[in-house]
Amino acid sequence: MLQARLIAMNGPLRKSVFPVTGELSLGRDLQNTVRLEDPWVSARHCIITDEHGRCVLQDLDSHAGTFVNGIPVKLRELKAGDELAIGNSIFVFETDRPVVSPSNEVRMDGDEEPHAEVVELHSVELTNLAPDALAALPRTERMGRNLKALLRISRAIGSLRDEESLPWQLLGMIFDVIPAERGAVLLLGEDSREVRSQVAWDRVLGPDHAVHVSEGVVRRVRERRAPVWNCGTDANKRRTAFVCVPMVSEERVLGVIYLESSKAATEFTREDLELLAAIAGLGVVGIENARQFERLRNENQRLRAEASLTHDMVGRSPRMREVYQFVERVAASDSTVLICGESGTGKELAARAIHKNSARKNETFVALNCAALTETLLESELFGHEKGAFTSAVNQKKGFLEVAEGGTIFLDEIGELSPVLQAKLLRVLQEREFVRVGGTKAIKIDVRFLAATNKDLQKEVRDEKFRADLYHRLNVITLTLPGLRDRAEDIPELAEYFVARHAKKCNRNVTGISAEALACLRNYDWPGNIRELENAMERAVVIGSSETIQPEDLPEGLEESSLRGEALPAKYHEAIRELKKQMILNALEQAGGGMTEAAKLLGVHANYLHRLMRNLELRPKKKQTGA
Repeated sequence: MLQARLIAMNGPLRKSVFPVTGELSLGRDLQNTVRLEDPWVSARHCIITDEHGRCVLQDLDSHAGTFVNGIPVKLRELKAGDELAIGNSIFVFETDRPVVSPSNEVRMDGDEEPHAEVVELHSVELTNLAPDALAALPRTERMGRNLKALLRISRAIGSLRDEESLPWQLLGMIFDVIPAERGAVLLLGEDSREVRSQVAWDRVLGPDHAVHVSEGVVRRVRERRAPVWNCGTDANKRRTAFVCVPMVSEERVLGVIYLESSKAATEFTREDLELLAAIAGLGVVGIENARQFERLRNENQRLRAEASLTHDMVGRSPRMREVYQFVERVAASDSTVLICGESGTGKELAARAIHKNSARKNETFVALNCAALTETLLESELFGHEKGAFTSAVNQKKGFLEVAEGGTIFLDEIGELSPVLQAKLLRVLQEREFVRVGGTKAIKIDVRFLAATNKDLQKEVRDEKFRADLYHRLNVITLTLPGLRDRAEDIPELAEYFVARHAKKCNRNVTGISAEALACLRNYDWPGNIRELENAMERAVVIGSSETIQPEDLPEGLEESSLRGEALPAKYHEAIRELKKQMILNALEQAGGGMTEAAKLLGVHANYLHRLMRNLELRPKKKQTGA
């Protein structure tokens, strides 16, 4: 049975787990299955519906939107590992993968055991295949073959990491060493009763015929945790031989292996039973390893989700919706994407969104700023180096290209690459291989390349500062991010998003932004784009003293700059500065030099008045006292 669940990674319900059965509703109202006390969450925000094993998310026209892997969605079928952002909460969607057998159907025949003589063997009667016991075994040809088969199966199972394919490969390896005409591997559920998955194969009748397994035999093997072996005839006097062994892990039966044959020449011997029991033990190790690997993979997903909580784009303007749609289209391919835009527009966030919506989302995302390092250091970081390649290379080191194997590498500020590194990167893009610094061996890689720049690379090519061939290799698909001034309608949402984030970090109770402060934010030109806006909001949270962000909490000069316009006189800002000085001096005079009283007269906080006076280079006078 498909088990789906939401795991809260961040927000008021952090670490909570919610099974998805039928319909799961999320919102602020008490009637929701998952209630989120968050002003960013609508009363009825979204629902997740289980439709015959498919979990479908539907946004209910929420005011802030529902995001899957950083992209706002209206309707989306959820896949294992998807990250859902709902207000300030992050959820990870997990599901047990249904195992679909590429084999014959298993048909359980009734609840009664077959009418045949059955020999039940307990574990103490089976040959001990430990190293000390192997020396005492007869050196027959068949025993030698069986031991070689066990060694081969042990190696094969040790390399498997997928529980879905392991039973099928196990059955194939069993057929190589035991003369069975048909067989099945049944994996049981947590209670060791229901069949969780199955694989089966009839080597005589072919793939269109079901493999019949006695439910009574399976029940006996499961309950007694001991093999069952039958070499007699059934109720219709037909010769039938079968063997069924349990796959026992500590106190649980993980499954059973069933083999059957109807020919005298292929009857099962006691040696076959012993070999099958040993193979079942190896299968248990393989299944536990695969499940542990899956648990670690899921835990890795969760940790990556926590690490990337701040890497989702914010905004619902038409320009940003175009960006989201573009990201969703290009994410599915492995094509190189060149992300262009001014500094601070969120190019790395877009790169992460592309990665998180791609088939490589469970692999590594590596970001490297090409402008932050010297040429020599950048080459070493990108390609890695061999031991002794230079003075400080005391050990071999893998570069970012190797670390990103199977995943995505993001090269920020690609326009800052030196000509030498441009040539080397071109070869990597063409050949998908590279050589470490100081090395001679070419290393093949499977990596998706994303690059970003705030330069006009076409102009750089014309000026012969950037290689034309590298530019064309990078410019397979281009995404241009809009500046904040071109998406002004997103400023309030972005500002509140940053205020909420930094208020949580500073442990401050900030309920929002005042209308006057929002007006200042909307009218400002934001040459530093989103990065400048975030810095402004962080400063406002840190130095502010009220529950809402006020204009005086914003960076000095932002309020004045936001009022800039062509119709204003040339000396407007100088006049404003002088007017502020005069108002402060008048207030101080009325208050007799008292700062607190003067701040009350001006309608501002005393801390802000101190800062403003420092910026205006006004020195406070001593408060006058009576004679």
